[in-house]
Amino acid sequence: LKDIADDFYLSFDFFGRSSSKRNHVMTQHFAGKLYESGLIKEVIEDQFFSLTDNRFLPDRYIEGTCPSCGYKKARGDQCESCTKQLNPTDLIEPKSAISGTANIERRQTKHLYLRQSKMKERLREWIANKKNWPTLSTSIAIKWLNDGEGLQDRGITRDLKWGIPVKRGKEAWPGLEDKVFYVWFDAPIEYISATAEWADANKMTDSEWERWWRTDKGASDVYYIQFMAKDNIPFHTLSFPATLMGSNEAWKLVDYVKGFNWLLYEGGKFSTSENRGVFMDKALETLPADYWRWWLLSNAPETSDTDFTWDSFQNGVNKDLSDVLGNFVSRVTKFCLSKYGKKIPAGDNYGILETDLIENLTEKFDSYTSNMKAIEIRKAAADLRTLWSMGNEYLQESAPWVAFKNDPARAACIIRFSFNLIAFYACVSRPFIPATAKKIDLCLSLTDNKNWPTSLNNWLQKLKADHRFTVPNNLFEKLSDEKKEELKSMFSGSGA
Repeated sequence: LKDIADDFYLSFDFFGRSSSKRNHVMTQHFAGKLYESGLIKEVIEDQFFSLTDNRFLPDRYIEGTCPSCGYKKARGDQCESCTKQLNPTDLIEPKSAISGTANIERRQTKHLYLRQSKMKERLREWIANKKNWPTLSTSIAIKWLNDGEGLQDRGITRDLKWGIPVKRGKEAWPGLEDKVFYVWFDAPIEYISATAEWADANKMTDSEWERWWRTDKGASDVYYIQFMAKDNIPFHTLSFPATLMGSNEAWKLVDYVKGFNWLLYEGGKFSTSENRGVFMDKALETLPADYWRWWLLSNAPETSDTDFTWDSFQNGVNKDLSDVLGNFVSRVTKFCLSKYGKKIPAGDNYGILETDLIENLTEKFDSYTSNMKAIEIRKAAADLRTLWSMGNEYLQESAPWVAFKNDPARAACIIRFSFNLIAFYACVSRPFIPATAKKIDLCLSLTDNKNWPTSLNNWLQKLKADHRFTVPNNLFEKLSDEKKEELKSMFSGSGA
């Protein structure tokens, strides 16, 4: 997974795992603190046991029909279709998600429950103050708070062979020695533990990681953001905050939860078992990472589900990347090479066409920057595409190929300004298409092109006359109709 993420240009300060020793200790610590706060109870409950698999079936290991919406592949903790919280015994026609068998029975077992219901009003007040959260995040949290009898207590242990052993801090938990903590309880705690692991890896003291997580040790000035699909929103807006609040310790709570709707595939769901859809490893074997990054970000499912179609993907690659940005870079560099050689020409000072464009670029760039800060990804992508388009429109209006015949100094000015636009595009496009930005930097011999621009008046004077460049190879190869149909067939699931 880490290698795939690297190939997609996704960076990590530290790549941790919830199975770490740090997370064992941290999870057991929180369990002990919650017990001291009266927020953990022991419950004898009925749980499904598979006679075929000879094991208990924790909620993610059993599936059936959702009693609320009728979705036939709901899991025992939550319906992924309507997001309703469930218990395994709520499912209609339950069966093992491991073997598919319906040869199951109920047996009694003891487990620990987090008493979320006791935290309901405190959580409600906290969420009510999050006025800047996306509607999706707050609406799901409020739904869980109000659904049925309100926020329900949730089991935090499971009958599994692997996981973090149940302990009350450092002490054994009588009667639960053979249990482990459930993943939704310990996995968010790994966010804290991973920071501690980062400090360990860099030979830092505990104060270095605590400064990010403890408000009594410097974390009050931290702005903490989480990104997730909508099925994980309840755990991060209710259960994990309840864990942190309930510990009665000074832990930093999340400031902003960026929730996303579903990404669909050609009108349906992705399915690994049916080979339906393109998954990360296969995506990189098929096309460059920037193609996928651009489409996925510019079509991010922020306000509703997004349906990936090969027609839409082809349009994003060909119309946005190739015809707009790729076309501009190609036209400018090839024209300059043919008329002036491998160095940027000098020419006149910028004229009214350039100063007007800088003003218009500044307005759109300010919008782009604001949307990036607000994590409005689709709006930011639209702004970025407009910035690229403004370069093409400028090139058409200024027509350096005409000016070269009648006013060579003016033509040289246009080309010098256009090269500065290319450098600007590489810099501000980096969050979306980092591999392409790096290619452009190399062609322009730029080693310091990562600082976000402040004044475009100054920034667009960055490349001077005689600055050397090379013409890049085709930045974006278009996706042909034949290739599109080939890929569509390959990932349709029809051959599964």
